[in-house]
Amino acid sequence: MLYQYVACGESGDIVKGKISATSEDAITQMLGYAGYRLINLRPYVPFLSLGKLTAQLFPVKENDIIMLYRQLALLLESGINIVTSLELLQEQITNHTLKKVVHDVINDIRNGDQLSTAMSRHPNIFSTMSCRTLSIGEQTGGLETMLKQVADYMEKEIATRKGIKGALMYPMIAAVVTVVVVGILMLFVLPAFADLYGSLGAELPALTRIMIAISGLLRAYVLHIFLIIFIVIGLGLIYFRTSDGKYKFDTLILRIPLLGRVKHLNEIARFCRSISLLYTAGLPLTEIMPLVIQGCNNRVMAQALYNVQIDMLKGEGLSKPMAKNPLFLPMMVQMVKVGEETGTLDASLLAVAQNYETEAQDKTKSLIAMIQPIMTVIIAGIVGLIAISMVSAMYSMYGQDILTSG
Repeated sequence: MLYQYVACGESGDIVKGKISATSEDAITQMLGYAGYRLINLRPYVPFLSLGKLTAQLFPVKENDIIMLYRQLALLLESGINIVTSLELLQEQITNHTLKKVVHDVINDIRNGDQLSTAMSRHPNIFSTMSCRTLSIGEQTGGLETMLKQVADYMEKEIATRKGIKGALMYPMIAAVVTVVVVGILMLFVLPAFADLYGSLGAELPALTRIMIAISGLLRAYVLHIFLIIFIVIGLGLIYFRTSDGKYKFDTLILRIPLLGRVKHLNEIARFCRSISLLYTAGLPLTEIMPLVIQGCNNRVMAQALYNVQIDMLKGEGLSKPMAKNPLFLPMMVQMVKVGEETGTLDASLLAVAQNYETEAQDKTKSLIAMIQPIMTVIIAGIVGLIAISMVSAMYSMYGQDILTSG
């Protein structure tokens, strides 16, 4: 099987490449003989493959994978062997992609592979961290426990993402509605009133003249405006797909007032829970850090963790390198230090994760509660301004008629 690897030499140099081997342990040994320490390892997936195409046509939901883990743990606890358990689950799976993947996993197990090894051949479905955790469970005889812990971890991940999406959903919908309403008023309603006012020859208030002028510009250049917006969005999407663009976008996300704090707390809670899970499973920190970095969604946090890993490999531990970067909050650094000194790093990190998850949830609720009235005021203000400009013109005309008749 072909793998992609990242390794660190004795002098601190980083090397990347592809290597073919029968197992991950074999790669670790080969690189060790060459004087390199393995940092990151995952199965190589070509850019175009049948597996990728099938996964895009029939995407596997994370809830399906969680259910698979929980049901498999239940069947194993009841004494059913792993192949029979997977066959029973395969019959119940409705997703075409997941059904085929489970079929392949069963065949690999029958050919002598362990569950974690068979799953690692499908990195788009089963994450590297999950496979590594299950591998430890297989070695220690606690596969059922690890399956449930991985399922719990994934459920926390889903809940976190839903919270952030919930905070963003209302302002996005409100913004779209605002654009549509204002567009209708400026492109169709206001011009009709402008023609009426023009035919009457009335002197209009300054606000009405400004709004009519803006409406005229929009009508004259509406296609140009949409084209410019389309080009800007397209160029932005292209740039943010680059490595530099992704890093700057993630930096921007962390700096957004209120929302950035929620994102920051969720990222910290996520990698603290990840380290706790893998450390509890029995993995050393030298193997845990690459997996956590690989699973980090924010490039800024991933780079910060990578710097921590480099210092950790130099013998500085975990808390000392974290203290150098303000992204790692003081309470977390202190808890990590206590965990290192007392040998309870997994418990300390889990406590940190739970604390920051609770704080992130509270801030998310506050953010949603704050956004709704703010967006309502903004929409009302824009629509009200247009309405006032039309009504004030009517009152102005009425006043002029009275003066003329008088």
